[in-house]
Amino acid sequence: MNRYYRFFNLLGLALVFLFAGCQPNQSSDPITTGVTSPVASPLSLNLQEATNLIQLPLHCLQQEYPNRLGQTLGSGEDIAEPHVLHPAFFGCFDWHSSVHGHWSLVKLLKTFPSIEGADIAKAKLQENLSAENILAEVKYFQGKYNTSFERTYGWVWLLKLAEELHTWRDPFAKELDKNLQPLTDLIIQRYLEFLPKLLYPIRVGTHSNTAFGLTFAWDYAATTDHQELKNLIGKRARDYFLNDANCPLSWEPGGYDFLSPCFEEIDLMRRVLEKAEFESWIRKFLPALLEPDFALPVGKVSDRKDGLLVHLDGLNFSRAWVLYGLARQYPGFAHLNAIANAHVQHSLPELVGDSYEGGHWLGSFAILALAN
Repeated sequence: MNRYYRFFNLLGLALVFLFAGCQPNQSSDPITTGVTSPVASPLSLNLQEATNLIQLPLHCLQQEYPNRLGQTLGSGEDIAEPHVLHPAFFGCFDWHSSVHGHWSLVKLLKTFPSIEGADIAKAKLQENLSAENILAEVKYFQGKYNTSFERTYGWVWLLKLAEELHTWRDPFAKELDKNLQPLTDLIIQRYLEFLPKLLYPIRVGTHSNTAFGLTFAWDYAATTDHQELKNLIGKRARDYFLNDANCPLSWEPGGYDFLSPCFEEIDLMRRVLEKAEFESWIRKFLPALLEPDFALPVGKVSDRKDGLLVHLDGLNFSRAWVLYGLARQYPGFAHLNAIANAHVQHSLPELVGDSYEGGHWLGSFAILALAN
């Protein structure tokens, strides 16, 4: 009798394993959602919004003060006015925001060649991005105490500017791209030297966020076919983030955040990983995004005259460009467009007539979100 029990028990186990083996592997299924109704389309930049936004960089590129230099002094000889230290990027409060502003003008001129203020914008770009001025910027970066200057936030915006010029099929842009090349080459070399030494990623919502610092650099490398830089970024992205799981989105935002640590990681990894690998990774990293009823409140600013609190407007724009990009590459995330739209719509109206605290840089974040 016991022999029959053992036989049927073993037969039952075999059938269980056989049945389980015939089931589809859920982790390898394409990402889909349960959404059956139409999803929202992403917001996009129109001429009226572009005309409003171009005023922000036009106003600040030559505004030297107030100014935050962020430099390390080796001696009294290092003290000078911003336009002397940085003849190309001296306006808009700090170096990286000035680079933001130059990128904004290039992006808007490329997208809307006849935009109001185009002639003024071109004149400012030509004046600031002269070959002589860029060589002076290179000299500053080569100073003994400046090897980490603007690492990596300013570096990545410089590469964003270089990429935008590189892809603009206009003789005017080609001249500026050529002028900028020595500084572009220096920044690339800084990346190649620094990334192997950065053993641990920096997971913050502000300038030094590692994922953000690699994302635009990847785009530049992919656009210009710079294989050495692209390969290094791909390797380090995997080293830093491939094994991450259950990102604590509920901890965000921090009080001064203009980047989302969770979302910036997604923005990088969707570029670096192949489709099947990314879909497996995102299920572990932030599975809530797959839910059709996923919700995310906008970041709220209590005082837009406070230069740090106004960072939360930047967070709304950066969250939006990450979600738009994710939904564009993987349509299974199209339900996230509505969340991105809400983030843009919350902060965009505040940019017109905004105080200098946000106006000197937020326009570029808005442009990037709407033109993403």
